[in-house]
Amino acid sequence: MRRVLVPHGVPSAPPAAVGGGISSFRGATMGTTWSINLVAPKSLPLLDALTGVQKELDRVVAQMSTWDADSDLSRFNRAPAGTWHVLPEEFFTVLAYALSVAEASGGAYDPTIGPLVNLWGFGPEPVRTTEPAAADLDAARARCGWRQLLLEPEERRVFQPGGLYVDLSAVAKGFGVDQGARYLQRIGVADFLIEVGGELRGEGTKPDGTPWWVALERPPSSAVPPTETVAALHGLSIATSGDYRKFAEIEGRPLSHTIDPRTGRPVAGKPASVTVLHTECMRADALATAITVLGADDGMRFAERHDLAALSLTRAGQGFAERMTPAFAAMLT
Repeated sequence: MRRVLVPHGVPSAPPAAVGGGISSFRGATMGTTWSINLVAPKSLPLLDALTGVQKELDRVVAQMSTWDADSDLSRFNRAPAGTWHVLPEEFFTVLAYALSVAEASGGAYDPTIGPLVNLWGFGPEPVRTTEPAAADLDAARARCGWRQLLLEPEERRVFQPGGLYVDLSAVAKGFGVDQGARYLQRIGVADFLIEVGGELRGEGTKPDGTPWWVALERPPSSAVPPTETVAALHGLSIATSGDYRKFAEIEGRPLSHTIDPRTGRPVAGKPASVTVLHTECMRADALATAITVLGADDGMRFAERHDLAALSLTRAGQGFAERMTPAFAAMLT
């Protein structure tokens, strides 16, 4: 069985013919892969699309990667206490948005969670197989706290009070999708589907006038195959946060890479999967993480309060219990 999500504004009839067929490209970034399907204007050298998108993604890495010791973010994380730092425009934009989600979610999403991410073995430090000691966990939690990050928007400055370690992994990938999309639009590509590590954004239509259809990601299940949900990505992005996407075996137990900043531990008993649809992939990315940490009940209440199109799946026996917001249900046809 299949159901479809159709956002407002999806064309009901094919437009005039655009370009030729669909061209596809792939590349590597942020420890994962990216891909593009696009309808290129006849005058556009396709190599421009490939190299341009890669440069956009490389710039995100150079500014916001904790895995790159020379990135702007890594330099900020090593900076002395009591210092101000002028950030590149993209970095500042992402950090400012991350802080807004932290405030809106009551700290369920926290961009200063880096010490905990590293302690549990989900950052650039070695993977661990045993739980951290209580003293180490307390010490890492003491270094976190989004309220300690002070921004000066007019000068694009951020204050390092000392010891803060910012991690933008839950938002930078979505921002990379948006940056790639904006680049394609700048060079005259109006119809495309771009993906980075499973986060997607679609604009325009295929040559036949149909939208870019994508299936919503679901956790693996041993139950009877669930209803498949496909979405028309027409000016729309999708991001999914799931405990099955990245996890570690610690003392024989699989633990999610998503950390709850309020406890300092990987989320447990939370939704197995949260999918958010939004016009901006950066926003969908961070919001899916916030909803996951908040949990099935509080998370969906948060999503409804902010009029988000969100779907959560919680394990129930061998299958999943599904909840959707009114904004998500309104897209179903």
